[in-house]
Amino acid sequence: MHLYKTGDGFIIKKEEDHRFVNNIDDWNSLINNDNLWECLEEEWQRGSSISDPQQALINLLPPVGVQEVWAAGVTYRSSRLARMEESRDAGGGDFYSRVYQADRPEIFLKATPSRVVGHGQNFRIRKDSDWDVPEPELTLFATTSGKIVAYTIGNDVSSRSIEGENPLYLPQAKTFDKCACLGPCLYVPPEPLSLDTTISILIHREEKEVFSGKTTLSEMKRTPNELIGFLFRETSFPQGVFLMTGTGIVPSNNFTLQSGDVVSISIDLIGTLVNSVE
Repeated sequence: MHLYKTGDGFIIKKEEDHRFVNNIDDWNSLINNDNLWECLEEEWQRGSSISDPQQALINLLPPVGVQEVWAAGVTYRSSRLARMEESRDAGGGDFYSRVYQADRPEIFLKATPSRVVGHGQNFRIRKDSDWDVPEPELTLFATTSGKIVAYTIGNDVSSRSIEGENPLYLPQAKTFDKCACLGPCLYVPPEPLSLDTTISILIHREEKEVFSGKTTLSEMKRTPNELIGFLFRETSFPQGVFLMTGTGIVPSNNFTLQSGDVVSISIDLIGTLVNSVE
């Protein structure tokens, strides 16, 4: 099932039918549920049918309430190589090679809710950076107990010039206003996503394709449960948490985002997240 947050209410999509959630108006209480799939099945039975789903889904909001958005880095070999190359001159290349092999993953705070944008909304790149890229990532939603109950699509926008200058600048390279894109929905399945799940990205500039890429979850070195386990080791999340799981698609070093670029990220079964650069 797909769960959408809109300005007019919450919508459940099951197969091709869409229904409003009638008796719950608190997004945080709705999604922070270890039995979310079963809950949505019940809400589906009680929901009001929607005659014009396309119109109902126009005013989409990011599927986040009060939750923080965290991110994991260097979880794909391609990301490891890119991080090593960009930080080589700063002497930080070895750090990324080590974290890729280490038991402990790289995990960092990506965004507070106010810095997240949803499907169809614009995101930002830093004005003090001259090398900026999108990072298409499967994003997990875990409840207070640490159980993964839903998935969404994330764009972990990154300033490679700042990160490459010094690994200690990672928070500035990653966290700023409108730095994270999430959506278009929460995908709530009865079973975890298959490792065959495909992630793809298209970037258009003035209606011309300037970059595309594709990978699968099987290319991830770490499992979703492993990443969530480390995130929850000494940190609690009273309303649950989102975790971006790293990118396996890295544009070449001569590519950087520009104002007006349109980034489309698709993940099997979840959908497509589309955002433009301010």
